[in-house]
Amino acid sequence: MQRRQRLAAIVAGAATAAATALGAAFLLSPNAGAQDAEAAQAQALWTNPDTQAARWVSLNSGDSRASLINDRIAQTPAGNWFTQHNPATIQSQVAEVVAGAAADGAAPVMVVYNIPNRDCGGHSGGGAPDHQSYRQWVDAFASGLSGPAYLVLEPDTLPHNCSNDAERQEINQSLTYAIQAFKAASPQAHVYIDIGHSDWLAPSVAAQRLQDAGVQYADGFALNTSNYRTSEESAGYAQEIQNIIGSDKGAVIDTSRNGNGPLGAEWCDPAGRAIGAFPTTSTGVAGVDAFLWVKLPGEADGCAGSAGQFVADIAYELANNAGSDWPGDVDPTDGPTEEPTDEPTDEPTDDPTDEPTDDPTTGGPAEGDCTARIQVVSDWGTGWQGNVFITTEQAVNGWTLSWTWPGSQSIESSWNVQLSSSGSTVTASDVGWNGTIAAGQTQEVFGFVASGPAADLEFAC
Repeated sequence: MQRRQRLAAIVAGAATAAATALGAAFLLSPNAGAQDAEAAQAQALWTNPDTQAARWVSLNSGDSRASLINDRIAQTPAGNWFTQHNPATIQSQVAEVVAGAAADGAAPVMVVYNIPNRDCGGHSGGGAPDHQSYRQWVDAFASGLSGPAYLVLEPDTLPHNCSNDAERQEINQSLTYAIQAFKAASPQAHVYIDIGHSDWLAPSVAAQRLQDAGVQYADGFALNTSNYRTSEESAGYAQEIQNIIGSDKGAVIDTSRNGNGPLGAEWCDPAGRAIGAFPTTSTGVAGVDAFLWVKLPGEADGCAGSAGQFVADIAYELANNAGSDWPGDVDPTDGPTEEPTDEPTDEPTDDPTDEPTDDPTTGGPAEGDCTARIQVVSDWGTGWQGNVFITTEQAVNGWTLSWTWPGSQSIESSWNVQLSSSGSTVTASDVGWNGTIAAGQTQEVFGFVASGPAADLEFAC
């Protein structure tokens, strides 16, 4: 906690700089340039010491990625998700988070995610069996709530369109019920209904759905949960919604993974993304109550791993891509122990090069000059995750791999690769940006999730 207490003094300044970068389209609050005043207004947010990222760091302290993941992700305040229908234990779980935050003099970010048929049965499907059970679970949740907190209600529920009119009416009633229960339990709680992101619903549609769900009883609405839209775009979208529902309803924006913006329309563990603005309740942007990390960086969307599974490679890429000055003017003695390279490799050779040679060959390496290896990253019995590494003797620009499974393995999802299968034979090719490998370098090139028994394989390219 010591590092984040020192960071608190500079977060307001970083938020001011971020707000300035948003441009003249956004109206700054009158004290946006007064860093000391903003620091006084900001509510400290809680860093849970027992997240998946923190546990991974503790178990892998010797890993070359651990320092950066710890410094930039494990020690940053982020969402505490409540995703199980557990009416007998939810009160104590909420009370434990509240107590941990109170002991640190901070407010937790809490994500309520248990509504029936959540995610329309997609990657994060589940939820309470029916709305009566859900409201009883909400009551138990509220019984454990006290003091300040930032609550994000039911991500994606309002934007999704898999319900008929009667079902949507019941969803709206349950959301209104939850808002009122949480506000009654803790008047200091800030409650926001999730309404997706700026590239999903038209502002007028978003405004109507919020009003139907009881936003008048809430503090406002949440944007960009688990997504990648920029803060600038999200803030403009928020103001369009506020023009309809009223400027007294604030917005919170999830900045956990929006540092590089989106990769087109790709939402499921896209490559090349970065962590965004450090969480703060003093944003300097009119109508935006907070920049929050609602999604926990490094936890998969459902493609790089099962939904919610921590994948260290993703966490490291997000942290590393944020650049050397994230989140602002941090005390240099308190930063990562090493500066990450521009293009890190998980298994560097004795003499790695960070950049490809000036004149790489094209069309892939020659026979015998390249070795590929599938490394099992995690195995959960019914499935497993594999990462694929290529080691080359010559510099290459573009690669294609082919291997045959030894048993009943089958790839269910993959990332950073063009993939095809014919029986037990798999063919994989680069996607452009990951096709260049320097001479003598070992580079992780893609990953996948597979069914069947886990298999470590090594084969010629």
